[in-house]
Amino acid sequence: MKQRRVQTFFVATLILTDMLMAGSAFYVAYALRRWLPLPTPATNMSDPIRYLPMMSTHVLSLFVVFLYSRMYRLTRSASRVDEFYRIVGAGTVGTVAGVAFFYLAFKNTALDLDLPRAMIGYSWLLTIALVTAGRLAHGRLRAVLQARGWGRDRVLVVGTGDVAQMILQKILGNPSLGYEVVGVVEANGHPTVALPVPVVGHSSHLARLIEEHQADEVIIALPEATHQDILALISECERGRATIKVFPDLFQIMAGQVGIGDLGGLPLLTMREIALRGWRRGAKRTMDILGASIGLVISSPLLLLTALLIKLDSPGPIFYVQERMGLDARSFPMIKFRSMHQDAESSGPGWTSPGDSRVTRLGNILRRLNVDELPQLINVFLGEMSLVGPRPERPVYVAQFRRSIPRYMDRHREKAGMTGWAQINGLRGDTSIAERTKYDLWYIENWSLLLDIKILIRTIFNLFRSPNAY
Repeated sequence: MKQRRVQTFFVATLILTDMLMAGSAFYVAYALRRWLPLPTPATNMSDPIRYLPMMSTHVLSLFVVFLYSRMYRLTRSASRVDEFYRIVGAGTVGTVAGVAFFYLAFKNTALDLDLPRAMIGYSWLLTIALVTAGRLAHGRLRAVLQARGWGRDRVLVVGTGDVAQMILQKILGNPSLGYEVVGVVEANGHPTVALPVPVVGHSSHLARLIEEHQADEVIIALPEATHQDILALISECERGRATIKVFPDLFQIMAGQVGIGDLGGLPLLTMREIALRGWRRGAKRTMDILGASIGLVISSPLLLLTALLIKLDSPGPIFYVQERMGLDARSFPMIKFRSMHQDAESSGPGWTSPGDSRVTRLGNILRRLNVDELPQLINVFLGEMSLVGPRPERPVYVAQFRRSIPRYMDRHREKAGMTGWAQINGLRGDTSIAERTKYDLWYIENWSLLLDIKILIRTIFNLFRSPNAY
């Protein structure tokens, strides 16, 4: 009950914030139009009180549009890019609807005001900007309160495998998500490694465990379980009246954009539709050229300084050129700043690990800040890589993974990227290649320019929050 009251409080304050920002936007727009003689000096705008009904209409219209756009459903870890996109759409519709309603309701009355087009334009732009700022501030405050225990959901994680461990790390490492893990429920045997939270029972007693621990939510982390097993667990959760979330299996990851067709009248599902085709490929390449060019120009002082420091730190070349596999499984020379000693791979290739003695003193710093990856902008500019895409692997590892991971080679149907959907979701470094492949396939089959922009923005934020090599 307390958790519901907190959620109601969050929603109510979000509505209040939106309304306050929308009203402020209208007032600033009125002041700008009154005092700026653009395109011509304003007339008949000396009395702001006369514009209060129009402001009220604007605010109410935005509230109704936001409500019907389901923008008051609070979600955890919502993408700021997606939210801004929704604010632009709903703000545009709300502004136009507000002007139209006011014009129709008050035409030929005492409130038949002059509606300056410049003021309406200012109001539209300022509404988007101020509502976005208000929501960012509200989201930040909500995250701080949730990190301190306000409105947290008590959650049980079903499963003890790699996926369950990844989910636990994500929740425990991000207290602002508003989760409190009360325990892990084993389903396929005892855990093989120590878990950061206690195992509280077996999945066959899930309904009782939900009741005992007063769990608000259950996350089923069994991507390889059969559909019958998942349905049985869901049935147990429904008996316990808990919210259910299921980590998707490989088919569900692929089925993000399923097309329905037919073969002579027989229905077929098209699951391997590749989104990046035709003009979209040209648009992505244009963004890569612009992004790589701007990135190289802006980072050129840092690149020169890093090159000098590498020369002074240890003997050997400045750049480390390594063969990687990209589009259509063709190899290309990927460029990085050298972060290891010159003879680091004299005994053969190998994964790096924390405290690796092969990494130089400067190399540790470059890897933590991801500066060693900056020369890959040259690969992007030359068309060998993209800013966003599946991370490339070495041929020796590709030969291993293609034999053990389903559809692994489908990653090579697009260019390799400096960052990707898997990396911004925490799957980087020494993590499960199978799980990374699922995320890469989802990206390929659901690509859009907006998704690429979202990944780039989240990559930049992640560099400051949790710097690790991509």
